[in-house]
Amino acid sequence: MIMTEEIKKLWPELEWISDPDLREKTARTWELALERSVLTPDDLNRIPFTLLCGPDLKVTFMDHKRCVVHVAREAGLKMNEFFRNDLPVNMDVLIAGAILADVGKMLEYELDTTGKAVQGKYGQYLRHPFSGVSLAEECGVPPEVCHIIAAHAHEGDLVKRTTEAYIVHHADFMTFLPFKSRLIM
Repeated sequence: MIMTEEIKKLWPELEWISDPDLREKTARTWELALERSVLTPDDLNRIPFTLLCGPDLKVTFMDHKRCVVHVAREAGLKMNEFFRNDLPVNMDVLIAGAILADVGKMLEYELDTTGKAVQGKYGQYLRHPFSGVSLAEECGVPPEVCHIIAAHAHEGDLVKRTTEAYIVHHADFMTFLPFKSRLIM
């Protein structure tokens, strides 16, 4: 299977995954999610990255997601540089997990009559970590990457996270919580 140009354009960071099999499975998971979603790649570059920060949020889904991948990659590289064999980070697993962390939101979101992203019926019952793992497993993504998808959000607070899962979790929250805290101030 060859990844589509649409997915390559959406996720140029896929090229950072050196294992071609993992790269293809990661891309296929996004393809499957978009096949089952009402959202299009164009929507992902338009809708806000979260429904929790109010209508004035201008940061798009893809702006946030790509930032998380970049922050996670840089953190992993630095950890490998400074900690070497004492705390090795598997960069392919880390990058694939960061790219897939929010893939389940493709099933969680719907568009209202004005084209605004809202939580759909599916999302009311299953949050994106659960649907994301389901999509990834269907595409043959290995368990160490599925663990990152499952553990990146608050649901992961109840499990022992791998090093890669900690990195993605913190990259995600450090690029989300400052926006959420603006609502309180």
